[in-house]
Amino acid sequence: MTTITDLPQGDPRLLDTDLARELLTSTEPARLAYVAPDGTPRVLPMMFHFTGEEVVFGTFGGARKIAHLRARPQVAVTIDTAGDPPRVLLLRGPVTVTDVHGVVAEYIAAHERYRSPEQAAATLAEIDHPDLVMARIGLRPTWVGLLDFVTRFPGGGTADDIVRRARQ
Repeated sequence: MTTITDLPQGDPRLLDTDLARELLTSTEPARLAYVAPDGTPRVLPMMFHFTGEEVVFGTFGGARKIAHLRARPQVAVTIDTAGDPPRVLLLRGPVTVTDVHGVVAEYIAAHERYRSPEQAAATLAEIDHPDLVMARIGLRPTWVGLLDFVTRFPGGGTADDIVRRARQ
């Protein structure tokens, strides 16, 4: 396993660190940021599933974000904790949006992780219909960052460096 201090911010191999894996298997929501056609940013909290290569979101057909993501596929995602110290996984890259007739498999996998297999089955029973169309939004990060506020801080350096910059 790669350690958090071995790689620079931006290196996709940071996904192989313990902290990234912990956040990618957590029940913290991902916050998906994209730019709408009017040029303004949007951020949505969403459940996700990590396949080992992609962070996958499922959404229902007709959602406005589908057309927006197809028009401008570059996104940013954060998965973070509110504890002390906070732990943050930052992801950037293009998404692919694929129409799926039926339920996106990763959507159910996310429900199983966030809630329970029983709740996922209940959700599936509610939404599964022959006419159901969903969109699978897949992100293969091209840029990965990690912050743990112990060994990695925003802007690099140490905690003392951050305090020093703040006082200048």
